[in-house]
Amino acid sequence: MKNSVRSLGKVENIKGWLLSGPYWIFAAIFFAYPFVWLVMLALSKWNFISPRKTVWLDNLVKIFQDPMFWTITWNTTRFMLYFIPMVLSLSIILAMAFSKAKHFQAFFAMSFLLANVSSGVAYSIIFTQLFSVNGPANNFLYNHFGVFIPWFSSPSWAMFSIAIMVTWKFMGYYALIFLAGLQAIPKELYEAAEIDGATKWTQFWKITLPLLNSSIVMVMVLAITLAFGIFTEPYMITGGGPLNSTQTFLMVIYTDAFLKYQPGYAAMLSIIAAGMSFGLIILTRKLIERKVEFS
Repeated sequence: MKNSVRSLGKVENIKGWLLSGPYWIFAAIFFAYPFVWLVMLALSKWNFISPRKTVWLDNLVKIFQDPMFWTITWNTTRFMLYFIPMVLSLSIILAMAFSKAKHFQAFFAMSFLLANVSSGVAYSIIFTQLFSVNGPANNFLYNHFGVFIPWFSSPSWAMFSIAIMVTWKFMGYYALIFLAGLQAIPKELYEAAEIDGATKWTQFWKITLPLLNSSIVMVMVLAITLAFGIFTEPYMITGGGPLNSTQTFLMVIYTDAFLKYQPGYAAMLSIIAAGMSFGLIILTRKLIERKVEFS
């Protein structure tokens, strides 16, 4: 009996390895090998032509001594300060408005995703025209308020303008995440709150927002990851200017790797950017993530 059980266990074990084997092969080829090569490259000096030379942590020291590193760190911080509050608030408002719709919900849900799946190059060109010197946005502001805003030509406004663009692209997608969270909240909680005399504003702060915690954390994680990986919009519209005010980690990594022929330096910078993003995500989860119970 024991021998038959052992044989059956071995057969199941073999089946398990056969079924998971393709995944492990895929992971080894497309994840493990590139990661090991990235680390080796980050510890090396190379120009794609001459033999690769190991320099250990020289690239790391150079990065922290490079003023551009601190510039792109500050630019990324500014982008998050603009983007995260905007996209969180607008996505929640959009989700709450959508939850009230009684008809055409599938149509609205698909409409939300149109901006998210649109080409970054295409909508960057559209926003360039929209926010141009004589574009519709400036014409409206000047005609009604006498105000003219240098959206992409001012170091103070350029990153904020890009944050507006990215908010437009992703708020529909994030709204669907919040919509799923709203639909999971029991209606009985709102009914009990109304019986107790709670206003809509009180219900939002005491019921809706706390019970959306998991959705908020998920959107925050996605937004932070996006902030460290933004490339198309600043590259297409400002090229990192004016005065390097819209330079990002990916733009500098691309420039160092393929224009300056310093792939080792770019690899080390990419590892630092990934580490900063991962660390910020962990900190965010520690600070705002709470256990939610619907009881």
